[in-house]
Amino acid sequence: MTQPTDWIYIDTPAALNHFCTELRQQLDSQPWIAIDTEFMREKTYYPQLCLLQIGTAQSIACIDPLKIEHLDLILDIIYDTSITKVFHAAHQDLEIFFHLKRSVPSPVFDTQIAAPLLGHPNQMGYAALVEATLGITLDKGHARTDWQRRPLSAAQLAYAADDVRYLGQVYLKLQQQLTDENRISWLNDDFARLTESSRYECEPGQAWKRLRASKRMRGKTLAILKSLAAWRETQARSKNLPRNWLLRDDMMCDLAKLAPQTVEELKQIRGLNDKQAKMVEIEILPLILSTLAQPVAKESTSNITRRATPQQEILIEALMAVVHIQALQNNMHPSTLATRKDVEQWLLTQMDNSELMKGWRRDMIGVPLMAMLEGRHKLQVMDGQLQVLTS
Repeated sequence: MTQPTDWIYIDTPAALNHFCTELRQQLDSQPWIAIDTEFMREKTYYPQLCLLQIGTAQSIACIDPLKIEHLDLILDIIYDTSITKVFHAAHQDLEIFFHLKRSVPSPVFDTQIAAPLLGHPNQMGYAALVEATLGITLDKGHARTDWQRRPLSAAQLAYAADDVRYLGQVYLKLQQQLTDENRISWLNDDFARLTESSRYECEPGQAWKRLRASKRMRGKTLAILKSLAAWRETQARSKNLPRNWLLRDDMMCDLAKLAPQTVEELKQIRGLNDKQAKMVEIEILPLILSTLAQPVAKESTSNITRRATPQQEILIEALMAVVHIQALQNNMHPSTLATRKDVEQWLLTQMDNSELMKGWRRDMIGVPLMAMLEGRHKLQVMDGQLQVLTS
């Protein structure tokens, strides 16, 4: 596959129309496009699309949505289900499309998800993957660009173009290697989950789950946190402001723990500026009082953090040895199969919906772990090597 050497900057409807016509012709023989986005969300709740990069084997385009009001022509291509959309670390890009169209394009191929099945580390960055697979070092000098500012320089656009310049070549190489290893079908479930619209819509009633501190809360404290998180999510959406501009995570957790019931108690909480203090007094204090007046809902077992006993800690280490052996035998990074947290949660909860019991992971690691747990497999040292043997 030869790489296009030049990129084009598209900032008019006429230029977009011409490019989309040519793109359709290219896709007749090449049913995939590489996609990346540049966006800003430091001052907004919703991500603002600032640049859309499209790459094929023949061309690269940087499309400027701040100059072109209607993107329907290119979105029609992106949402064409006969075309595979290739991304690297797709979630944030797909979130942007979800907010544009209230749905997610499909099918997709995420090179960051695919790479670990071939022995690359989890969460591998695009530049590192390009270097590992193609031997090409990318310039990352414009990683902190303010993509809302215009005009964009040639260097900035070249940097953006590089984000799709090699993505197609990486995709084709990974796809071929996965096919040769009979692992290409393993990705079907992972990619299908990426295109579920529910992943990109945070319902106010579920916003509390984003907060790590929620795992340590119970009863009234957790109930208050849920109410506060739902209030903040609703307000952030309606005002299109970052969540933490309204109320920081740590402040929200403090309010839930201290549960102030009067203005005087509220004034004892540190860190509230005058504007926030007034907002908390008028809007949040009544919310806290209302929550306290309601009966506490029955505790969900999913929010209870269980601690492993000393014996279970030993067992987890043994199960992790099985993970490492399976990974070594299959030329995969161990964390691709299971992290220690995955194994611990599965052992302590025996959840059928554990990721270890879904898709390809079930056969690769879920079944061996269950066999180990049930005594049908055992660990044994042979010739100086730790092995998993059938009892």
